[in-house]
Amino acid sequence: MKTALVTGATGFIGGRLARRLLDDGWRVTALVRPGSKPTGCPGLKRHVHDGSTEDLVRLLRRLRPDVVFHLASLFLAEHAPADVRPLVESNVLLGCQLAEAMAQSRTLRLVNTGTSWQHYHEAAYDPINLYAATKQAFADILAYYEGAHGLRTVTLELFDTYGPGDPRRKLLAALRRAAEADVAFSAGRQLIDLVHVADVVEAFVTAARRLLAGRVRRGETYAISSGRPRPLREVAAVFARTNGLRLRVKWGARPYRPREVMRPWSRGRRLPGWRPKIGLEEGFRGLGVPSGLNGKEGVSHGS
Repeated sequence: MKTALVTGATGFIGGRLARRLLDDGWRVTALVRPGSKPTGCPGLKRHVHDGSTEDLVRLLRRLRPDVVFHLASLFLAEHAPADVRPLVESNVLLGCQLAEAMAQSRTLRLVNTGTSWQHYHEAAYDPINLYAATKQAFADILAYYEGAHGLRTVTLELFDTYGPGDPRRKLLAALRRAAEADVAFSAGRQLIDLVHVADVVEAFVTAARRLLAGRVRRGETYAISSGRPRPLREVAAVFARTNGLRLRVKWGARPYRPREVMRPWSRGRRLPGWRPKIGLEEGFRGLGVPSGLNGKEGVSHGS
């Protein structure tokens, strides 16, 4: 029986991953903040992090997990001055503490979460926003732990994610609102790269298998892309058609946001042994029902 530590298990993707690992027979512990909401996942153990590096060192020495899955992060498309500290604490400090604890406990296998938004205009590195910059900052920190302490890491850079049970109020929530009232959208020419949460979870599991099989010697990074980005207008049309809805979208009623991603990053490497299996038509089916009736909602970037 394998043992895993999962950060971000109270989130959409992390929660699905924790359930998948438990179903596969893993022993899973979730690292959570004080006062965090229950995961609603039977069999999942919780460790409340007191904020210190020493607490994580003690935890890792006790658990000795076969793989650490790091999905905890703070996602903000645009930030205000008050957001700088929580972004750095969530996306850089916590990860650095985790890597140090792994080094101290000789826990050497890590699946990390990055974002395609680290690659504006297809650049090797040009962050869309501060969120993406903090993701890259932690990736640079990981390079030290890989070289100095022998950590073996696989970073999965995520695109837009969606699926049932998503509480995040993003694109699909807006499209559902448009079935009942006028909703202002941009002109809708930007391409959206949507990956179903079940496919994303499969990518994390595939990455863990790669680590456990000894195929990773230092650090590897892969793009978890659908391989088929579509214009936002087309995405909306597929959503409406699949769910039998008539949408009242006001295209062009709002401007594109600063540094809008008009074409997603397309130069990332595909994770060996993984490919997306759920297309938009299948993935959208049933997501048009109001969330109050079935609890299904949302599309968001990252974890």
